[in-house]
Amino acid sequence: MPSQLIIDCCKLLKEKGLTIAFAESVTAGRLAAEFSLAEDSGSVLKGGLVCYDAEVKEDVLGITAEYIEEFTPESAEVTKELAVRLKKLIRSDIQVAVTGLTTSGGSESSRKPVGTIFLHLIIKDNSIAVREVFDGTPEEIVLMTVDLAAKTIINELNKKDYE
Repeated sequence: MPSQLIIDCCKLLKEKGLTIAFAESVTAGRLAAEFSLAEDSGSVLKGGLVCYDAEVKEDVLGITAEYIEEFTPESAEVTKELAVRLKKLIRSDIQVAVTGLTTSGGSESSRKPVGTIFLHLIIKDNSIAVREVFDGTPEEIVLMTVDLAAKTIINELNKKDYE
């Protein structure tokens, strides 16, 4: 069962007549899966793309290897680029992209420890970037990320009129 935040987010999206799509790296499809379990998912969820590996970011979304190497696959810059390019792949009102680290390895550093999550939303033409660091198991970090996405969408939609 999806969290109350996911349920509330889907309900709000339906009320506003908005659709959503996902480009997921760190969450590997969990965002789309959780949204699909909400009662209102049929009228809001367009789809998603799992781009866990950098090659998918390159081959499917067209981000250059040089760009990914410069900023790392788990970065605010690459996450924003995922959201921008998703908009061309899946027509929706809201694009959500997410990258991050749930385990050691990857681009982990003292400034980017395990648990670092990068979220980027494009709602109509507004761009919203979020960076968060969570503690927990990989699954806990993914579930907190899913809720962070829903909470960020709700907060943004309540701030501005996007209908």
